[in-house]
Amino acid sequence: MNRDRMLTVARTDLRQLRQARDFWLPMVILGALFFVLLPTILLLSITSVGDIQAVRQISDALEVLPERAQQAIRGDTDAGRASYALAVFLFAPVAVVVPLTIATAIGASTIVGERERGTGEFLAHSPADVGEIYLGKLIASLLPGYATTIVGFGVYSLIVNLIVGPEVGGWFFPTSEWWVLMLWVVPPFLAFTLSIVLRLSARVKSTVAAQQAAGLVSLPLILVAYSQSTGALFGAASSGWIIGAIAWVLAGVGLVRGMRSVNRSRLLGVADEQ
Repeated sequence: MNRDRMLTVARTDLRQLRQARDFWLPMVILGALFFVLLPTILLLSITSVGDIQAVRQISDALEVLPERAQQAIRGDTDAGRASYALAVFLFAPVAVVVPLTIATAIGASTIVGERERGTGEFLAHSPADVGEIYLGKLIASLLPGYATTIVGFGVYSLIVNLIVGPEVGGWFFPTSEWWVLMLWVVPPFLAFTLSIVLRLSARVKSTVAAQQAAGLVSLPLILVAYSQSTGALFGAASSGWIIGAIAWVLAGVGLVRGMRSVNRSRLLGVADEQ
């Protein structure tokens, strides 16, 4: 496999995305909404209103958790404990939802889009083999979603420490569970999802059909993200490592199988065997 040809395919797709304002503007809005706006409003509401009934109810609900989970929640006041629990556990799945949404939107149209634009023939007759084309397009689909997540995660960390930090004794975020999620769980999640989405994109006949199928693929993985967050809340610190390890294995298998699904006939739009 020629790495230069693979990266050329990725750079070409990324350049087209960068020039498409109707793509990156919604991406920025989506990241700002989930990583900045909603957490800021929610956390400021809890820490500002202080000792009201709703906050006390959240704090009381935390007391039904196992002893180990309660010990992991910091803060001496109802507002502090409630805001800490929401900041650390409630928004964790968002770190998966946002990149999945962006990456699958790109991946769904990346191969079928070549056929619709009439550029698939050019790509099919290029020196790059199908494996290089497949991996190049996977990289171009994965990078925007993960980059958005990393930037959003940095901003979210700053917001949490500025708003919740004074309530729980200082800066505390990111916690170890969030580092595992961001560096160990999210990357294989994206790679595995895209390995399926690219296969769908190579088989369907329109971008709309590919995007609908990609939505169905993403939903189970979002549920897995919630289970990872729940496991951390209940003190299962190893859940993230286990889920990430499984995701890496699935991603490897998915990539190998995915490369076999792309062929020059499908890029040309003449494959009718599906």
